[in-house]
Amino acid sequence: MADSARERKASSRSRKAAASRIGRRRLRLLWAVAFLGIAAYLYYQPISSYLETRNDLTTRRSEVESLGLVRAELELRLVNTTSVGSLEREARRIDYVKPGERLFVVKGIPAWRKARSSGNHP
Repeated sequence: MADSARERKASSRSRKAAASRIGRRRLRLLWAVAFLGIAAYLYYQPISSYLETRNDLTTRRSEVESLGLVRAELELRLVNTTSVGSLEREARRIDYVKPGERLFVVKGIPAWRKARSSGNHP
């Protein structure tokens, strides 16, 4: 009987040891998962901020590029409007004449063009 009591104590100890090993493994796993969870939580904000900033930068770059095209267009327009030829064209468009010239207003040009294109020349 003494042998069976010893065997029971030994088997009880081995079960407790096995249970404590399993418990330690679970505890280590729990700590590892908790650590990874905390690390992911702490990295979330900086990563999301980085991605948002990168998207804003892409948007701003495209905006700068389009504004550069608009600026080039405006500079070309400025050069064209400050030349003597463009100034003269604009003055003639609003019916200004040079000194010594006479202004003539010709009416009925569309009808004349229509008659000319149909072949009825006067």
